[in-house]
Amino acid sequence: MSYAYGEYHDGPDPLAPPYDVRAALDEMGDAVLSGSTPLDALRDLLRRGLPGAPGRRGLEDLLRQVRRRRRELRDGTRLDGTLERARALLDKAIGQERAELQRESEGLGEAGEALDDARFREAMLDTLPSDTARAVQELAGYDWRSAAARQTFEELRDLLRREVLDSQFRGMREALANPDPAAMERVRQMMSDLNDMLDRDARGEHTQDDFDRFMQKYGDMYPENPRNLEELVDQLARRAAAAQRLLASLTPEQREELAGLINHTLEQAGLAEQMSRLGEALHARRPDLAWGAPERVSGERPMAMGDAVTALQELADLGDLESALRQDYPGARLDDIDEEAVRRALGRSAVDDLESLRQVERELEAQGYLRRNRGKLELTPKAVRRLGETALRRVFSSLESGRRGDHDQRDAGTAGEPTGSTRQWRFGDEQPIDVVRTVVNGVRRGGGAPVALSVDDFEVVETERRSAAAVCLLVDLSYSMALRGTWAAAKQTALALQALVASKFPQDAVQIIGFSNYARVLRPDELAGLEWDMVQGTNLHHALLIAGRHLDRHPDFEPVVLVVTDGEPTAHLMRNGAPRFEWPPSQETLTLTLAEVDKMTRRRATLNVFMLAADDRLREFVNEVARRNGGRVFSASADRLGEYVVSDFLRARRTR
Repeated sequence: MSYAYGEYHDGPDPLAPPYDVRAALDEMGDAVLSGSTPLDALRDLLRRGLPGAPGRRGLEDLLRQVRRRRRELRDGTRLDGTLERARALLDKAIGQERAELQRESEGLGEAGEALDDARFREAMLDTLPSDTARAVQELAGYDWRSAAARQTFEELRDLLRREVLDSQFRGMREALANPDPAAMERVRQMMSDLNDMLDRDARGEHTQDDFDRFMQKYGDMYPENPRNLEELVDQLARRAAAAQRLLASLTPEQREELAGLINHTLEQAGLAEQMSRLGEALHARRPDLAWGAPERVSGERPMAMGDAVTALQELADLGDLESALRQDYPGARLDDIDEEAVRRALGRSAVDDLESLRQVERELEAQGYLRRNRGKLELTPKAVRRLGETALRRVFSSLESGRRGDHDQRDAGTAGEPTGSTRQWRFGDEQPIDVVRTVVNGVRRGGGAPVALSVDDFEVVETERRSAAAVCLLVDLSYSMALRGTWAAAKQTALALQALVASKFPQDAVQIIGFSNYARVLRPDELAGLEWDMVQGTNLHHALLIAGRHLDRHPDFEPVVLVVTDGEPTAHLMRNGAPRFEWPPSQETLTLTLAEVDKMTRRRATLNVFMLAADDRLREFVNEVARRNGGRVFSASADRLGEYVVSDFLRARRTR
């Protein structure tokens, strides 16, 4: 046996590794952590294209190609090519006839019936209307004296017959290149059978077998090879609508002339009634198409009528494709983009690019990173964990290298001395595995040889207890955070701290509290898609109340309270549970907030404040907090907020 190998052309590379959807999520994370919603981040990713996939284009690249193709068609197309060609052939036929009549007159002398006939014919040619269609109609029964003129006129009629039919049925021009009566009779029979099939379908009597028999008989007239009646109707309707747009795009004079030529040609071919019947059926089935809408073209190259209709049909398809690729309407999905339209306009490689984008959208949901809740796209906890890790890596990359505890250290030992005893492993344990006890458990369970271990077999070496912390991060969600451009940094900081505690200090109890006119606890899966509140009020009083309850639930844990804000308190929680806002801050708001600060002090909780603004009122307030509590005040820029918060947290953990 022999084998031949060559370059693979049709479709994506079958040996290419599967696309790593995590890279796409990281790209989305950049936008999400900067304040975008998950839906906007996904759309931005699909517009720009896929990271780590060279040669794969995004929607913007495909859209750019579509727009370039539309410009080429508009700038390179003149729609009156058939009309111009018909006029040229008509003038040529008339000129040839005049020359023949002149020769006859010169040979007949000055009298006689033949001379009168020649002069009558010349007078008839002189009085022909300037309108090409009407001139052709008047010459339809004319007995040409010049054989060359008769041949030119027949060429004109053949041209019109081919172009008119090609404008309705793509490819008919080639089928009628050498027309004969039998060929035209077959066209008439085809149109009659087509209209009958549409009528049966309207009555609910049509079957696929009927369509298959029709295509077996007339399939050579339909080069696009429709698979069923719906595809055939779609193809014919789009082309008929494009033919109507061709007429609408001409000047009124050109439109009248070309319409007259079309009607005359159809009547001469015995197709006027069937074509009118077909047009009505197609319009009724596809009223959504742009029937009769003019198209602006400004080219210099004249095109034949069939080619011009094809160009207008392509322009309409490109317009629909451009709208789908923009994805700027509610509920837009990549599945809305017609793959066949992409193939026709941009080729097979663009279809592969589109499928790669669709695969990312599907895989992000299939692999559990995205979910749709009542039509809204949300990040899952799995995605939030990865985004938190990304934010944490960025924080660590900005810290000074070599500072103890501020970077990944994978060879560190455990904190605490071994007690000599062991216990069963539990999720989150950082103690070393007792290998001997673990293997013995597997053998006792009947693990066989080799020993097959289960989760229940693992035991860890017990160490002296390491202190745990109850961590509260209070994040300002007020409108001013968005106005100052600090909200995205605050969200990244919250995600980074959440990831740090989950990965390095699983025994700690962390709670993220957001506050604006009121405060609320934020779940980890809420953080990434969280948006600032367009409300008035900075209710630190309520946030400290919630943080105090968290600390009270963990009395044996070391308390850590971190506050990120860009303004002094302007709201407090009243006895009835409703928030009250006042600007400038009322004395009642300041008194209640500082009372909660004093409670934190009695809980031995150090309260560190990270200021994102330099207002005098804020500085005065945080200095009073530091005086009462003993905590520290940081004046952090937005781009270094994460570094400040994480560094302070790690410093506190090392101190303990």
